[in-house]
Amino acid sequence: MTKLHCAPRPALHDWALAPREAIALQRSLAQRLEREDRIADVEHIAGVDIGFEEGQTTTRAAVVVLAWPSLEVVEQVVAREPTRMPYIPGLLSFREIPAALAAFDKIQHRVDLVMVDGHGIAHPRRLGIAAHLGLWLDLPTLGVAKKRLTGRHGDVPEARGESCDLLDGDERIGVVLRSRAGVKPVFVSPGHRLTVDTAAAWAVACLGRYKLPEPTRLADRLASRR
Repeated sequence: MTKLHCAPRPALHDWALAPREAIALQRSLAQRLEREDRIADVEHIAGVDIGFEEGQTTTRAAVVVLAWPSLEVVEQVVAREPTRMPYIPGLLSFREIPAALAAFDKIQHRVDLVMVDGHGIAHPRRLGIAAHLGLWLDLPTLGVAKKRLTGRHGDVPEARGESCDLLDGDERIGVVLRSRAGVKPVFVSPGHRLTVDTAAAWAVACLGRYKLPEPTRLADRLASRR
């Protein structure tokens, strides 16, 4: 197996930031996202989710690596880091990513695509956790979130696999996907090095019998200790 990183990962930025500094940094980093597809052949997909322990003073990050296209689990790791920022809407990536990076440092398989339980560019400043993590890892990423953070959309048809656009003004920032018939939809958006359409296609391709695509469903279960 080839490790994801053979050398120390260059730091994208410092984590010790006041909220106003973090907001300014989000706007700056969003300009560095690649909105076009730059993705090689996919052999392994990582699912990422974050939980908390000890009264939310410890952040628990789960990464589950699945082989593609079988979606067989080949590796799973958990990392814990002190929680660095209180809960502030729109700034969750600063609270959650340090532990996610610690988890990625533990994995042994090379990952080609990362699917995060959270938003990509479907964020007021276009830098949700999937986008922010994509810049740190320099990997194609997408977010699959359970709730809308920003944007508007129409009605989603009830059949599994149906979707409608998620829009912010005239900008298409993701899709609202009916991942399971009769169940509330999920919100899919690209993070880094993917288009909206490609992010949506990967989310659909990774669906199993449940609401969430398999990579984030399994990471959610591990992060929640279920």
